[in-house]
Amino acid sequence: MIAQLPPTSSVNPLDPSEPLHPSHPAHPSHQLSPSPPAHPVSHPHDRIVDHLKIDEAAERAKLIKNLRATPASIEPKYFYDKLGCALYAAICQLDEYYPTRTESAIFQTYRNEIAEAMGKVDTFVDVGAGDCCKALSWLPLIEPARYLAVDIAGPSLESALATMVPEFPDTEMLGLATDFSANLDIPGELLTGRVTLFYPGSSIGNFKPDAAVLFLRQMRRYATGGLLIGVDAKKDKATLDAAYADSLGVTAAFNLNALRHINRVINSDFDEKKWRHVGQYNAGLGRIEMHLQSIESQVVNIDGIARTYHADERIHSENSYKYDEHEFTAMLGEAGFAEVQVWTDHERAFWVFYAA
Repeated sequence: MIAQLPPTSSVNPLDPSEPLHPSHPAHPSHQLSPSPPAHPVSHPHDRIVDHLKIDEAAERAKLIKNLRATPASIEPKYFYDKLGCALYAAICQLDEYYPTRTESAIFQTYRNEIAEAMGKVDTFVDVGAGDCCKALSWLPLIEPARYLAVDIAGPSLESALATMVPEFPDTEMLGLATDFSANLDIPGELLTGRVTLFYPGSSIGNFKPDAAVLFLRQMRRYATGGLLIGVDAKKDKATLDAAYADSLGVTAAFNLNALRHINRVINSDFDEKKWRHVGQYNAGLGRIEMHLQSIESQVVNIDGIARTYHADERIHSENSYKYDEHEFTAMLGEAGFAEVQVWTDHERAFWVFYAA
């Protein structure tokens, strides 16, 4: 079915001084790893299960290799140092950036229908939870026995859960610190009863379609109840270009700030004033592409080796795929979900799917 709105919005191990909060799904399939059983506890540190498996040397080497390559690229997780997180929060408030407010409006308008579709929820798993704010409106309605917030940013989870515990005394609050951009690995001991996964914000769009299906397949393995997921829709190029290249330049600052973050991580000497932000919709591939474009020919020292970037040469920093309703429904089916419900706004600008 499809419902429609009536007409009417962690700590980075390579850079310990800054948080790193990507919201990007995982690629390969996995095996469940054993982990000590989780129990209700009162101390905030004990509510967080540390499941991070990051090879700092390998991550650093990968970043350096990608920057030296032609074409050069960086992973979107390097957006999210402390300033980057603040800039992203500002982006979500921009007039041009419709996804956050549109998804929120769909949730608000159809919250009872969506809750009925979800049915009984014993464990509510918030994938890429960050500050857990998007889950807050659902917890009083679905009343899960356990809320599991999953994110790479363990300290952020600690802060958020400590605030939520007094507000939801009947729900066990747990956090899982893990880098699910590499692999979604949730210890079975953290899941109880009927499990519903929550993945809002159209973060699934950061993956290429084949990788997105692999991640959906991973989530399907855990979703004994179902999956509630937000997906941005294909639309006119002008609207999409404006959403990723706003008039105030906040998205540009967000993109350029990644260079400052990278400088701290690998001791490079990128000068953000010599680069400009490019964000535009590629209709042929159905995706927004974000790049950093060199304003002039310049030499950057990357881990002690000079790399020349020519004028107009680009560093690819992010993709954000957009989907028609039938395209994403097919992807859910390929991932193993048999029953799909959809809600949208009156402009059909954004989709909320519940799949089981």
